Amino acid sequence: MNDVARLAGVSIKTVSRVVNAEPGVHADTAERVLAAIERLGFRRNVGALNLRRGSSTGTIGLVLEDVANPFFSGLTRAAEKVARRFGRQVLTGSSDEDPGRERELALEFCARRVDGLIIIPAGRRHGYLTPEIASGMPVVFADRPPGDVAADTVLVDNGGGAATAVAHLAAHGHSRIAFLGDAPSIFTACERLTGFREGCARAGIPFDERLVAMGPHTERSVAALLARATAVVTGNNRITVLVLRALAGGTWRPALVGFDDFELADLLDPPVTVVSLDPAELGNAAAELLFRRLDGDREPPRRIVLPARLIPRGSGETPP
Repeated sequence: MNDVARLAGVSIKTVSRVVNAEPGVHADTAERVLAAIERLGFRRNVGALNLRRGSSTGTIGLVLEDVANPFFSGLTRAAEKVARRFGRQVLTGSSDEDPGRERELALEFCARRVDGLIIIPAGRRHGYLTPEIASGMPVVFADRPPGDVAADTVLVDNGGGAATAVAHLAAHGHSRIAFLGDAPSIFTACERLTGFREGCARAGIPFDERLVAMGPHTERSVAALLARATAVVTGNNRITVLVLRALAGGTWRPALVGFDDFELADLLDPPVTVVSLDPAELGNAAAELLFRRLDGDREPPRRIVLPARLIPRGSGETPP
């Protein structure tokens, strides 16, 4: 700011008035200041300014599993759209399913005084956020519930979606249905396995543990399991892609229903039937809850469960 004042031939206070759009500055003077700002590439530190004023930093923090995963990219985009409506920017970080990394990111965002947090938790212990929540920091958990704290949560009906997938395959004549899930430490993976088991019971199909494998997976382990089944339910979009790779070049394919939609799924041969969980709906609901809290809502923590929807396209409709 000193350099701007020197170049424009004015006081630092005048530069401050121009930068903060305060009245009382002559138009010619303001034009000289703006020209100096442009020439020097000056940018005001909004965060420092707001901290001095004791007001919003204009940011929210979003901790997710992996920003490279299309599911979480869609969630992030939706949260950004809501944040933009409220004049905020979104800071993101990937936990890589590491509870320690999740904690590190969340506390780093808190140290930077973000206005609120949205967290897709990697772990099940969130007592470290208790002081932040007690001090007024709004926190919303998405996709998975928190542990050790009471906070707003937006989930998806994972169990219902898995049960629907089993019912769909059973309706097409399948009774040897495999399940390929994510790591058992992940909440959504456990929920989907539970739903798969319940779906088998409702359809009158024996639950065969030999046809169930939880992550991590390899193409070889996937191929070995699929050889014993006529159909498979996959626990997320990445596992679906792994199954497609394992089956590439072969002449036989089991019926397939995958959790999470993914790009080009409808263009494959056959197109992939999926249980669709709309990441945009999840991100939008979480962000709306967060900004409701920032707007002064002091109601008890809410728990929202969004529906899962089966989209039949062809891979899940083939007979045994």
